[in-house]
Amino acid sequence: EELPSIGDSLDDEAEGKISSSAAKLLMQAAREHDMWIVGGSVPEREISSSGDGEKIYNTCLVINPQGTIVAKHRKVHLFDIDVPGGITFFESETLSPGSTVSHFTTPYGEIGVGVCYDIRFAEYALLLRQKYNCVVLVYPGAFNMTTGPAHWEMLQRARAIDNQCYVVTGSQARVEPLSDDEAASSKYPHYTAWGHSTVVSPWGDIVATTDEKEGIVVADLDLARLEQVRSSIPIGVQRRSDIYSLDQVSK
Repeated sequence: EELPSIGDSLDDEAEGKISSSAAKLLMQAAREHDMWIVGGSVPEREISSSGDGEKIYNTCLVINPQGTIVAKHRKVHLFDIDVPGGITFFESETLSPGSTVSHFTTPYGEIGVGVCYDIRFAEYALLLRQKYNCVVLVYPGAFNMTTGPAHWEMLQRARAIDNQCYVVTGSQARVEPLSDDEAASSKYPHYTAWGHSTVVSPWGDIVATTDEKEGIVVADLDLARLEQVRSSIPIGVQRRSDIYSLDQVSK
């Protein structure tokens, strides 16, 4: 789909400026329920004005309670892996990488956004914490049956402890493999998601989670606890910038 941009609102939909059905659904739901929505991810099609053809991104839209898009994260790190005896997958055969460090401002603090494979890259999360002081990191994702049981929870806890942030992940529920007949007629091979949407505290505790089935995870994020963790182990002010540093190259 051709997705709207940061700052676009439901007023633009009424004027016919928004064609994306996924974006309309999220924007209408945010306004109807008076809530912030980090909308998973959908394929975004961008046609270059310079004649370079089109690009496809794996994009997450963030919508505020007024139905306005306040952030748009295009997945930065593409899932190109080859695990012997496990899974081979090359996302770059179809998708292009994004180039932004994505975050948005709320009454509760700054919130950072990544998509799936982005969670493996500690530097990206560190930028969100050190440069933008994020209190929550949100990662929609769909780890598979090889990497999910091995790394999904571990990576969430690592990013939470590294950055003394809450980490919130949302995964699609698991869909079992297709039958042989269905698989033969499918354009793409079946992808089985690990599931297990989870919330992790700044201390690395599992606050709430679920299994691979369709469900809802509800959790209270205690920001006083976050400040307690940061003040008791003050790594934010103990880094040795005279020895090492972390720079954001792309804006």
